[in-house]
Amino acid sequence: MKNYLQWIIKGLAMGAADVVPGVSGGTLAFILGIYERLLAAISSVNMAAVKLLLAGRLKELWQHIDGTFLLCLFSGILLSIFSLANVISYLLVHRPVPLWAFFNGLILASLPVLLRSVNWSALRLGLLVTGALFAIVVGMLAAVQLEPAPYMFFLAGAIAICAMILPGISGSFILLILGMYAPIMLAVTELQFGILALVASGCLLGLLSFSRLLNWLLKHFHDATLALLTGVVIGALYRIWPWQFNQQVFSPWQYQQQVAPHDLPLAVAAAVAGILMITLLLNIERLFNNADNGDT
Repeated sequence: MKNYLQWIIKGLAMGAADVVPGVSGGTLAFILGIYERLLAAISSVNMAAVKLLLAGRLKELWQHIDGTFLLCLFSGILLSIFSLANVISYLLVHRPVPLWAFFNGLILASLPVLLRSVNWSALRLGLLVTGALFAIVVGMLAAVQLEPAPYMFFLAGAIAICAMILPGISGSFILLILGMYAPIMLAVTELQFGILALVASGCLLGLLSFSRLLNWLLKHFHDATLALLTGVVIGALYRIWPWQFNQQVFSPWQYQQQVAPHDLPLAVAAAVAGILMITLLLNIERLFNNADNGDT
């Protein structure tokens, strides 16, 4: 039971990150140590799984796809997205600085854990820098404005989900660049099920294909892939710097002079809250184990 609750809580954290344009649920999965298991589980939805389904061997199918893990995780993600969409949309408009500062705290506090997970070499340091530069370039892309056709919801879902499971690249930010963030968020808040079905179909296609590539890379080039992904996470900090406007980065004081109040005390408090939150999430398994030992 404790594992189920841990997975749901981690799913809640991933869902909250996925709603924010600039933060990736994949980043949270990577930080929280469930990224490789998630990719392996998604990649197991293959022909072997189809054969088990057609043979009616449902119990074996559930074990084959790590069904309990996926169910708990995606339940948390969906619950978080539907419950927090309005709150985060409000914060993005009215209190963006503390929101970005919170996620900066999350990522900065997790970097020592990520860096320790790799056996470093010159090549892997090069991959780290490459990943960081890639994330910065993506973060500098400008958003477009368009009137979406139905097929674009499908394509947007497929593209965004690939970014969403890639640490450091936000699926929501990709939707923003494509001009699809506002229409999809409107569909979520107004429960436009036809549009949501198109987005979900695209997500399913992108998820099943891209997860296989990442899973293969982790199996064959584990530390090199982790180094590249860690670089992408570091580079993502550029996109979520709290004091920026129209993709221009400011110091807090420049921001106050040229854009809006810098909200510095609130931003510091939010960053500390992010640090505490990720520390709690990173130690959640130990906390559950200690609780169990206390009960016995």
